Amino acid sequence: MRGQTRKKIQKKLKIRGYSLKTDGLDEILSFVNRFQDAEDEAIDLLLDQLDHQSLKSSIIDKESVHQVVSLLLDAEAAEEESPSSSHSSIRVVDAFLIPKFRYDPIKKHFFQHAGSLPIHGEASAKAALYRDRLLLLFQRVSRDQHFIKPAFDTDVDTSPSCQLSTIQSLVGQRGRRWVMGVISQLEDGHFYLEDLTAAVEIDFSKAKITTGFFTENTIIVAEGEMLSEGTFQVITCGFPPLENRDKSLKVLAGHDFFGCGTLTKEETLRLADLEKRAVNDMFVILSDIWLDNEQVMEKLETVLNGFENVEIVPSLFVFMGDFCSHPCNLSFHSFSSLRSQFGKLGQMIEAHPRLKEQSKFLFIPGPNDTGPSTVLPRCALPKYLTEELQKHVPNAIFSSNPCRVKFYTQEMVFFRQDLLYRMRRSCLIPPSTEETDDPFEHLVATITHQSHLCPLPLFVQPIIWNYDHCLHLYPTPHTIVLGDRSEQKAFKYTGITCFNPGSFSDDSTFVAYRPCTQEVEFSAL
Repeated sequence: MRGQTRKKIQKKLKIRGYSLKTDGLDEILSFVNRFQDAEDEAIDLLLDQLDHQSLKSSIIDKESVHQVVSLLLDAEAAEEESPSSSHSSIRVVDAFLIPKFRYDPIKKHFFQHAGSLPIHGEASAKAALYRDRLLLLFQRVSRDQHFIKPAFDTDVDTSPSCQLSTIQSLVGQRGRRWVMGVISQLEDGHFYLEDLTAAVEIDFSKAKITTGFFTENTIIVAEGEMLSEGTFQVITCGFPPLENRDKSLKVLAGHDFFGCGTLTKEETLRLADLEKRAVNDMFVILSDIWLDNEQVMEKLETVLNGFENVEIVPSLFVFMGDFCSHPCNLSFHSFSSLRSQFGKLGQMIEAHPRLKEQSKFLFIPGPNDTGPSTVLPRCALPKYLTEELQKHVPNAIFSSNPCRVKFYTQEMVFFRQDLLYRMRRSCLIPPSTEETDDPFEHLVATITHQSHLCPLPLFVQPIIWNYDHCLHLYPTPHTIVLGDRSEQKAFKYTGITCFNPGSFSDDSTFVAYRPCTQEVEFSAL
């Protein structure tokens, strides 16, 4: 029977002008075997879909078939599900699985890093971290209308152009110049602006700044002039201008920066249509769930009871750490107790059958949770702690910090770190109050313009050098969730929805988020 099917497939492919590799044939067979009562229809459907693909060759291999099969199976799953049931629509991406891209300033395009990425990088990896951050923002700024050099010199100045100069070219120059670089402290108490050509000492005493936290390691665009003693006097400075997400995606066509795979135009349109219909989908996000605190567990049970009884249960619960009221450092010895507390949480979820069956549960570690170190990105919670919970909740997902979630076409980034306090402490200049005096708005402006979740100095927050790309925010996601011990806040900045769900253990706050409309509902007990 299998032999007849094999011959049938080969014959139909030959009629359409395709040749077939063995691995491609095996992939088609595994797909057709799903529909034993309708083999001919399944083969024809697959071949019709193949005809619509932009194939590199008429020789069909496993990869070509797999792409088409995935598309067909996703479409089938979407039809079987009601718009409110979105298990297949939610995809979680662990930070350590995000592909790494580098910008080539000569060829002016991105290329994907090939080969392994060791956790313990060589010294060159630290230099590459800063270079990659600078080049990422430089290529973005080079497309901004204010920094594009006019193709022809004209006497009529239609729009003011701020041409960037390299720091090396400032030597011996008079008059105002625009430069872009990283703020570095090359000597104690002396700050420099550094690009790929040179470094120059900077003086911020007369600088007018824009919204944001200006800390060491942030990348700035500054206007100023060289003083006779060799210092660059900054007159105005700000962060590199943001770029519209759609504009970034056009430049990056074919590259998967987010880690969920690239989509064709047809797939994107189909998913966008499904997303519009998923008006009832809701994500419930809680930060700081202390499992060793009875009052916190009672409050959590109240939350689960409430959502168990609603008409349509949430699609996703996101539980962000810390999961223990005491830091899990070298002096912490209650790991067996913490393991059993995770087991109790599993029993609590299991006692809510609708939530267990219809919702997904995502666990993201906090800054003081168990792990190899406090360095970012943090790996998922150890299996020793979570296996008891997983017995009760098989669909629980344990991911890294930060972590990415894709809901149909919408990209979301979750990050649990007490970032606001640390950014404010690391400021070199008091933040500007001209546009806003809200610290959370300053924080959002900083991370979005820097295209980086944690632009703090490495001595304040260590980062694995080879995995710094996991904290990049480029192209800008639709939603950024910043789990922080500070008060609940939400801020929509240039089309990006950013919010902090608050600390559930401290003030019983959490957030219900509707991704379809990007609506943030502050909740509290």
